[in-house]
Amino acid sequence: MYHDQCAVGAQITAHSGLTGAEAKVKRFFGDIKKYYRYLFYAARSELHGEVASSYLNWLWWILDPLLFSMVYIFLSGIVFKSREDCFPIFVVIGLTVWNFFNKTVLASIKLVKNNKAVLNKVYIPKFMLILQKMYVNAFKMLISFGIVLVLMIVYRVMPNWRIIYLPVLILIIFLITFGCSTIVMHTGVFVNDLSNLMTVFLRLMFYLTGVFYSLEDRVPGVLGKLMNRLNPVAFVISCTRKALLYGGHMSWKYMLCWILAGFFLSVFGIRLIYKNENNYIKVV
Repeated sequence: MYHDQCAVGAQITAHSGLTGAEAKVKRFFGDIKKYYRYLFYAARSELHGEVASSYLNWLWWILDPLLFSMVYIFLSGIVFKSREDCFPIFVVIGLTVWNFFNKTVLASIKLVKNNKAVLNKVYIPKFMLILQKMYVNAFKMLISFGIVLVLMIVYRVMPNWRIIYLPVLILIIFLITFGCSTIVMHTGVFVNDLSNLMTVFLRLMFYLTGVFYSLEDRVPGVLGKLMNRLNPVAFVISCTRKALLYGGHMSWKYMLCWILAGFFLSVFGIRLIYKNENNYIKVV
């Protein structure tokens, strides 16, 4: 059954009159339409499974980001004497964006191996496993932004008009995260040590992203600006802080560049998965 369904997908692509990226994108949206129910049910099941055996149940979805943020607020604000305005909100915004990217990319490495039992029995487009993780982490990100809203009320912070850019910034981090996740998921099937390598790389990236400090303040001059603009996660974090807290110039040019980069990265990842997904089960 699995191979029959894969063959049907390939035939649709071959006879659609499209070639290359266009055919893969058309097939991508067709698969989302066909399997979206699996996406929602699987994501809901994972969310419920995370708190099923906990006494606090769904309260952990609130306590987890809150307690995690308090650790960094203590270390950065009290131990290292950070002086950014509205520092607790500053840190929570950084961790909210970073955790969505970091948790999704890391989880994507072993998605095929962890779902081998299911994938052996039925055909599911492999990128749906990534979208499932993004759904779960987006739900948690929404809760974290709720904490940001509460803190803004406590600190009497009024968002400026640049908050209208927030949907664009969320689109950027979604596209970049999905594109990176497709590539590491594909590579993780064939490279057993990728999880260890990515853990080290993302830990380094965490400290170079300005999650709990301002890159442009701590790294003055051209280097700080380049680190902020050429790292998509750092760019989204910085712009989100401007939208919600500080105001300031937000470049449409860089936003457009990262939207295009995320789109092409996602298309590349989708093509890579469609081309190789028949071999994944054989390898794992």
